[in-house]
Amino acid sequence: MSDTGEATVHARVAALLPGIADRAAAAEETCRVSDETMAELGDAGVFRMLQPKRYGGAECDPTEFFRVVRAVAGACGSTGWVTSVVGVHPWQLALFPEGAQDDVWGPDPDTLVASSYAPVGRLTEVDGGYQLTGRWSFSSGCDHAGWALLGALVVGVHGRPLDFLTVLVPRTDFVVHDVWDVMGLRGTGSNDVEVAGAFVPEHRVLRNFEHSQLRGPGQRANPGPLYRMPFGAVFASAVTSPLLGAVQGCYDSYVATMRDRVRLSLGGGRFAEDPFAQVAVARVASEIDAATLQMDRNMSELHRQAAAAEGIPMELRLRTRRDQVRATERSLAAADLLFKTAGGNSLRRGNPIERAWRDVHAGSVHVANDVERTLALYGKGAFGLAVEDNLI
Repeated sequence: MSDTGEATVHARVAALLPGIADRAAAAEETCRVSDETMAELGDAGVFRMLQPKRYGGAECDPTEFFRVVRAVAGACGSTGWVTSVVGVHPWQLALFPEGAQDDVWGPDPDTLVASSYAPVGRLTEVDGGYQLTGRWSFSSGCDHAGWALLGALVVGVHGRPLDFLTVLVPRTDFVVHDVWDVMGLRGTGSNDVEVAGAFVPEHRVLRNFEHSQLRGPGQRANPGPLYRMPFGAVFASAVTSPLLGAVQGCYDSYVATMRDRVRLSLGGGRFAEDPFAQVAVARVASEIDAATLQMDRNMSELHRQAAAAEGIPMELRLRTRRDQVRATERSLAAADLLFKTAGGNSLRRGNPIERAWRDVHAGSVHVANDVERTLALYGKGAFGLAVEDNLI
């Protein structure tokens, strides 16, 4: 897709939303986003938004990418989640050595990449690279991916961990195990992937320590500001933005459905005239606005400072993570309030409100959405204490 300008992508995605919403139930039943939907999103340029320009990508401000993610998630939470997680991987791949980028995008610049970052893989040093073995869970969208980014530890002769790396492996080196059967985000196809003794050349690894220092070998080929932003900000936002989008879609459905509903109990009357319902709508709208404004403000400020080569202060990195997990918390509160006040009809399976409620709760348990631990890190920074965390 050659035309990947932000406005063009937004317009194309807007036209796709009704179809994505129509296929939401099927995604839940099959436990995967359809090939049709992934192809449509690819043709719209979504998966090129954070890809380097030298491979035909848009290399855009990530604020625009997350705006698209929220729109897709409003139509289908599972599709929004896969869009976000798969769509953020070009940003990280751009930090790998140039040879790794050529391996993936040289043959086909539309190739998609999945991930599972938990360091459950084991790397043994061999001539020219490493030997990798492991099995990873929660690899969202892996059915559609030609490559995978996987977390692994380098182990020494006595089995002691020596380093924590993210490794890049082709589809020919991993097997997908169909195990995804969960209560929320059912359509994400977050299956297990397994690698059994594959060779990983040196140019397909990225040290996590280097990543946390805002460095990466790929910055020499991709010097733009997008690739000087913190992993903890960009990736963590990718697992909160779909939740925020899902609750926005839930809110829109709630208001449209309840506007003309007449109560059959509690004295009857139109639901919209109930002051308690009016207060609930106001609270939910405020939570969504607060979360969206904070996240967009922080992402834009990170991008601006990276563009100005000012360096990114720890205070901003901590604030970004603080507001990101608070956005998750706000999404949960909003979803709970809508579900509670929608009445018995929200219990019906397949109802957009109950689906969004399940999706938001499921996504909230991702490690990047750990509210209390992340807020504690912000508090440490505010008190002048040292903060060390790979997601900051």
